[in-house]
Amino acid sequence: MKRRRLGHAGWGWTAFAGLVSFIYFFPVLWIVLTAFKAHTDALAIPPKWIFTPTLENFVSVFARAYIKGQTAVDTNFDVYFFNSIFIAGSSVLIALVIGTLAAYGFSRYPLRGNSTYLFIILTTRMLPPIVVIIPIFLMFRVSGLSGTYLGVILLYTAFNLPFTIWMMKSFFDELSPEVEDAARLDGSNGYRVFFRICMPQVKAGLAATAVFGLILTWNEFLFALLLTGVETRTVPVAMAQTIGGDIGVRWGLLAAIETLFLIPVVVVVYVLQNHLLRGVTFGTIRR
Repeated sequence: MKRRRLGHAGWGWTAFAGLVSFIYFFPVLWIVLTAFKAHTDALAIPPKWIFTPTLENFVSVFARAYIKGQTAVDTNFDVYFFNSIFIAGSSVLIALVIGTLAAYGFSRYPLRGNSTYLFIILTTRMLPPIVVIIPIFLMFRVSGLSGTYLGVILLYTAFNLPFTIWMMKSFFDELSPEVEDAARLDGSNGYRVFFRICMPQVKAGLAATAVFGLILTWNEFLFALLLTGVETRTVPVAMAQTIGGDIGVRWGLLAAIETLFLIPVVVVVYVLQNHLLRGVTFGTIRR
Protein backbone atom coordinates (compact mmCIF):
# COMPACT_ATOMS: atom_id res chain seq x y z
CA MET A 1 0.00 0.00 0.00
CA LYS A 2 2.80 2.37 0.88
CA ARG A 3 4.52 1.69 -2.44
CA ARG A 4 1.28 2.31 -4.30
CA ARG A 5 0.81 5.63 -2.52
CA LEU A 6 4.37 6.64 -3.36
CA GLY A 7 3.79 5.59 -6.95
CA HIS A 8 0.58 7.65 -7.23
CA ALA A 9 2.33 10.63 -5.61
CA GLY A 10 5.18 10.29 -8.11
CA TRP A 11 2.79 10.30 -11.06
CA GLY A 12 1.01 13.29 -9.58
CA TRP A 13 4.22 15.31 -9.27
CA THR A 14 5.23 14.24 -12.79
CA ALA A 15 1.92 15.45 -14.19
CA PHE A 16 2.24 18.73 -12.28
CA ALA A 17 5.79 19.24 -13.58
CA GLY A 18 4.60 18.46 -17.11
CA LEU A 19 1.81 21.02 -16.81
CA VAL A 20 4.16 23.73 -15.55
CA SER A 21 6.66 22.90 -18.31
CA PHE A 22 3.92 23.16 -20.94
CA ILE A 23 2.85 26.57 -19.61
CA TYR A 24 6.42 27.85 -19.86
CA PHE A 25 6.96 26.27 -23.29
CA PHE A 26 3.63 27.39 -24.76
CA PRO A 27 4.87 30.84 -25.96
CA VAL A 28 7.71 29.15 -27.83
CA LEU A 29 5.27 26.64 -29.33
CA TRP A 30 2.98 29.48 -30.40
CA ILE A 31 5.88 31.30 -32.11
CA VAL A 32 6.86 28.15 -34.02
CA LEU A 33 3.26 27.54 -35.13
CA THR A 34 2.87 31.16 -36.24
CA ALA A 35 6.03 30.86 -38.32
CA PHE A 36 4.26 28.26 -40.49
CA LYS A 37 1.03 30.26 -40.88
CA ALA A 38 0.01 32.39 -43.81
CA HIS A 39 -0.48 36.11 -43.18
CA THR A 40 -4.27 35.81 -42.91
CA ASP A 41 -4.05 32.78 -40.59
CA ALA A 42 -1.60 34.60 -38.30
CA LEU A 43 -4.06 37.49 -37.90
CA ALA A 44 -7.17 35.31 -37.50
CA ILE A 45 -9.41 35.90 -34.46
CA PRO A 46 -10.01 33.54 -32.75
CA PRO A 47 -6.58 31.99 -33.35
CA LYS A 48 -6.42 29.06 -35.76
CA TRP A 49 -5.06 25.79 -34.37
CA ILE A 50 -5.72 23.85 -37.55
CA PHE A 51 -4.25 25.46 -40.67
CA THR A 52 -2.34 24.65 -43.84
CA PRO A 53 1.41 25.00 -43.10
CA THR A 54 3.43 27.18 -45.43
CA LEU A 55 7.12 28.01 -45.80
CA GLU A 56 6.34 31.47 -47.18
CA ASN A 57 7.61 33.23 -44.06
CA PHE A 58 10.94 31.37 -44.07
CA VAL A 59 11.38 32.13 -47.76
CA SER A 60 10.73 35.81 -47.02
CA VAL A 61 13.39 35.76 -44.29
CA PHE A 62 16.16 34.91 -46.73
CA ALA A 63 14.67 36.64 -49.78
CA ARG A 64 16.69 39.53 -51.08
CA ALA A 65 13.65 41.82 -50.83
CA TYR A 66 10.07 41.82 -49.57
CA ILE A 67 7.26 44.31 -50.04
CA LYS A 68 6.69 46.55 -47.01
CA GLY A 69 3.77 48.81 -47.85
CA GLN A 70 4.52 49.90 -51.43
CA THR A 71 8.31 49.74 -51.13
CA ALA A 72 10.68 46.84 -51.73
CA VAL A 73 12.95 46.49 -48.69
CA ASP A 74 16.17 44.47 -48.69
CA THR A 75 16.00 42.04 -45.75
CA ASN A 76 19.69 41.03 -45.36
CA PHE A 77 18.67 38.53 -42.69
CA ASP A 78 21.33 36.07 -43.84
CA VAL A 79 23.95 38.73 -43.06
CA TYR A 80 22.38 39.43 -39.66
CA PHE A 81 22.40 35.75 -38.73
CA PHE A 82 26.05 35.48 -39.69
CA ASN A 83 26.84 38.61 -37.66
CA SER A 84 25.09 37.22 -34.58
CA ILE A 85 26.88 33.88 -34.80
CA PHE A 86 30.27 35.44 -35.48
CA ILE A 87 30.04 38.17 -32.83
CA ALA A 88 28.51 35.98 -30.10
CA GLY A 89 30.79 33.02 -30.79
CA SER A 90 33.97 35.12 -30.90
CA SER A 91 33.17 37.12 -27.76
CA VAL A 92 32.22 34.01 -25.75
CA LEU A 93 35.36 32.16 -26.88
CA ILE A 94 37.67 35.07 -26.01
CA ALA A 95 35.93 35.56 -22.65
CA LEU A 96 36.32 31.84 -21.87
CA VAL A 97 40.05 31.86 -22.66
CA ILE A 98 40.87 35.01 -20.70
CA GLY A 99 38.36 34.37 -17.91
CA THR A 100 39.50 30.78 -17.34
CA LEU A 101 43.14 31.81 -17.02
CA ALA A 102 42.21 34.66 -14.67
CA ALA A 103 39.96 32.39 -12.60
CA TYR A 104 42.75 29.83 -12.20
CA GLY A 105 45.09 32.60 -11.06
CA PHE A 106 42.60 33.92 -8.50
CA SER A 107 41.97 30.38 -7.23
CA ARG A 108 45.54 29.07 -7.03
CA TYR A 109 47.64 32.23 -6.60
CA PRO A 110 45.50 34.61 -4.47
CA LEU A 111 46.83 38.10 -3.89
CA ARG A 112 46.43 40.28 -0.86
CA GLY A 113 42.93 41.69 -1.10
CA ASN A 114 41.83 38.91 -3.44
CA SER A 115 38.18 39.21 -2.40
CA THR A 116 38.24 42.95 -3.07
CA TYR A 117 39.56 42.43 -6.59
CA LEU A 118 36.87 39.84 -7.29
CA PHE A 119 34.19 42.16 -5.96
CA ILE A 120 35.42 45.01 -8.17
CA ILE A 121 35.32 42.68 -11.18
CA LEU A 122 31.78 41.63 -10.32
CA THR A 123 30.54 45.21 -9.94
CA THR A 124 31.35 45.88 -13.61
CA ARG A 125 28.68 43.30 -14.49
CA MET A 126 26.16 44.70 -12.03
CA LEU A 127 25.87 48.03 -13.84
CA PRO A 128 22.79 48.29 -16.07
CA PRO A 129 23.83 48.74 -19.72
CA ILE A 130 21.79 51.93 -20.05
CA VAL A 131 24.02 53.60 -17.41
CA VAL A 132 27.24 53.20 -19.43
CA ILE A 133 25.87 53.52 -22.96
CA ILE A 134 26.77 57.22 -23.34
CA PRO A 135 30.49 56.96 -22.38
CA ILE A 136 30.83 53.75 -24.39
CA PHE A 137 29.20 55.42 -27.41
CA LEU A 138 31.61 58.36 -27.15
CA MET A 139 34.62 56.03 -26.74
CA PHE A 140 33.60 54.05 -29.80
CA ARG A 141 33.13 57.18 -31.89
CA VAL A 142 36.51 58.65 -30.88
CA SER A 143 38.42 55.36 -31.34
CA GLY A 144 36.76 54.49 -34.64
CA LEU A 145 35.32 51.21 -33.35
CA SER A 146 31.70 52.19 -33.94
CA GLY A 147 30.08 49.93 -36.50
CA THR A 148 32.93 47.40 -36.56
CA TYR A 149 33.05 43.73 -35.62
CA LEU A 150 36.09 44.32 -33.41
CA GLY A 151 34.38 46.96 -31.30
CA VAL A 152 31.25 44.89 -30.57
CA ILE A 153 33.27 41.72 -29.89
CA LEU A 154 35.55 43.55 -27.44
CA LEU A 155 32.54 45.11 -25.71
CA TYR A 156 30.68 41.80 -25.33
CA THR A 157 33.90 40.14 -24.15
CA ALA A 158 34.30 42.80 -21.46
CA PHE A 159 30.74 42.21 -20.25
CA ASN A 160 31.13 38.42 -20.25
CA LEU A 161 34.47 38.37 -18.44
CA PRO A 162 33.21 39.05 -14.87
CA PHE A 163 30.66 36.25 -15.07
CA THR A 164 33.23 33.90 -16.60
CA ILE A 165 35.84 34.62 -13.92
CA TRP A 166 33.42 34.12 -11.03
CA MET A 167 31.90 31.01 -12.56
CA MET A 168 35.20 29.29 -13.39
CA LYS A 169 36.83 30.26 -10.09
CA SER A 170 34.12 28.33 -8.25
CA PHE A 171 35.00 25.21 -10.25
CA PHE A 172 38.74 25.59 -9.71
CA ASP A 173 38.13 26.03 -5.99
CA GLU A 174 36.44 22.60 -5.95
CA LEU A 175 39.51 20.85 -7.38
CA SER A 176 41.97 19.22 -5.00
CA PRO A 177 45.35 21.03 -4.97
CA GLU A 178 47.00 17.80 -3.81
CA VAL A 179 46.51 16.25 -7.24
CA GLU A 180 48.26 19.20 -8.86
CA ASP A 181 51.10 19.03 -6.35
CA ALA A 182 51.52 15.35 -7.08
CA ALA A 183 51.73 16.08 -10.81
CA ARG A 184 54.41 18.70 -10.18
CA LEU A 185 56.42 16.23 -8.11
CA ASP A 186 56.28 13.85 -11.08
CA GLY A 187 57.91 16.49 -13.27
CA SER A 188 54.93 18.29 -14.81
CA ASN A 189 55.30 22.03 -15.32
CA GLY A 190 52.59 24.61 -14.71
CA TYR A 191 51.23 24.49 -18.26
CA ARG A 192 50.87 20.70 -18.23
CA VAL A 193 49.18 20.80 -14.82
CA PHE A 194 46.71 23.39 -16.04
CA PHE A 195 45.84 21.79 -19.38
CA ARG A 196 46.17 18.09 -18.50
CA ILE A 197 45.02 18.00 -14.87
CA CYS A 198 42.69 20.95 -14.26
CA MET A 199 40.97 21.61 -17.56
CA PRO A 200 39.51 18.08 -18.03
CA GLN A 201 37.93 18.36 -14.59
CA VAL A 202 36.18 21.67 -15.27
CA LYS A 203 34.51 20.75 -18.58
CA ALA A 204 31.12 21.14 -16.95
CA GLY A 205 32.01 24.65 -15.85
CA LEU A 206 33.23 25.58 -19.32
CA ALA A 207 30.00 24.25 -20.85
CA ALA A 208 27.72 26.07 -18.41
CA THR A 209 29.69 29.30 -18.68
CA ALA A 210 29.68 29.13 -22.48
CA VAL A 211 25.92 28.57 -22.63
CA PHE A 212 25.08 31.40 -20.22
CA GLY A 213 27.51 33.75 -21.95
CA LEU A 214 26.10 32.82 -25.35
CA ILE A 215 22.53 33.48 -24.22
CA LEU A 216 23.45 36.87 -22.73
CA THR A 217 25.31 37.91 -25.87
CA TRP A 218 22.85 36.36 -28.32
CA ASN A 219 19.88 38.28 -26.89
CA GLU A 220 21.63 41.64 -26.40
CA PHE A 221 19.80 44.49 -28.14
CA LEU A 222 20.78 47.92 -26.80
CA PHE A 223 24.48 47.92 -27.71
CA ALA A 224 23.76 46.08 -30.97
CA LEU A 225 21.30 48.80 -31.94
CA LEU A 226 23.52 51.78 -31.13
CA LEU A 227 27.05 50.51 -31.81
CA THR A 228 26.69 48.38 -34.94
CA GLY A 229 26.54 49.55 -38.52
CA VAL A 230 24.49 48.42 -41.49
CA GLU A 231 26.92 45.57 -42.23
CA THR A 232 27.42 44.46 -38.61
CA ARG A 233 23.88 44.46 -37.23
CA THR A 234 22.64 41.39 -35.40
CA VAL A 235 19.36 39.48 -35.40
CA PRO A 236 17.68 41.36 -32.50
CA VAL A 237 18.08 44.59 -34.47
CA ALA A 238 16.69 42.88 -37.56
CA MET A 239 13.63 41.78 -35.57
CA ALA A 240 12.92 45.36 -34.56
CA GLN A 241 13.05 46.43 -38.20
CA THR A 242 10.21 44.07 -39.14
CA ILE A 243 7.81 45.86 -36.78
CA GLY A 244 5.76 48.73 -38.15
CA GLY A 245 5.35 50.01 -41.68
CA ASP A 246 2.29 50.61 -43.80
CA ILE A 247 0.98 47.03 -43.43
CA GLY A 248 1.66 46.76 -39.69
CA VAL A 249 3.56 43.93 -38.04
CA ARG A 250 4.23 40.91 -40.25
CA TRP A 251 3.72 38.39 -37.46
CA GLY A 252 4.51 35.38 -39.62
CA LEU A 253 7.82 36.86 -40.77
CA LEU A 254 8.70 37.92 -37.23
CA ALA A 255 7.86 34.44 -35.89
CA ALA A 256 10.01 32.83 -38.59
CA ILE A 257 12.96 35.02 -37.61
CA GLU A 258 12.50 34.14 -33.93
CA THR A 259 12.25 30.43 -34.75
CA LEU A 260 15.51 30.52 -36.69
CA PHE A 261 16.98 32.68 -33.93
CA LEU A 262 16.33 29.89 -31.41
CA ILE A 263 18.03 27.14 -33.40
CA PRO A 264 21.73 27.92 -32.68
CA VAL A 265 21.15 28.19 -28.92
CA VAL A 266 19.08 24.98 -28.87
CA VAL A 267 21.81 23.15 -30.81
CA VAL A 268 24.54 24.35 -28.45
CA VAL A 269 22.52 23.39 -25.37
CA TYR A 270 21.77 19.96 -26.87
CA VAL A 271 25.43 19.30 -27.67
CA LEU A 272 26.58 20.36 -24.19
CA GLN A 273 23.66 18.86 -22.24
CA ASN A 274 25.80 16.12 -20.65
CA HIS A 275 27.92 18.78 -18.92
CA LEU A 276 25.22 21.33 -18.12
CA LEU A 277 23.63 19.51 -15.17
CA ARG A 278 26.90 19.46 -13.28
CA GLY A 279 27.65 23.00 -14.43
CA VAL A 280 24.45 24.58 -13.14
CA THR A 281 24.52 22.67 -9.82
CA PHE A 282 28.15 23.20 -8.81
CA GLY A 283 28.60 23.37 -5.07
CA THR A 284 25.23 21.69 -4.38
CA ILE A 285 25.95 18.11 -5.47
CA ARG A 286 28.90 16.22 -4.07
CA ARG A 287 30.61 13.79 -6.39
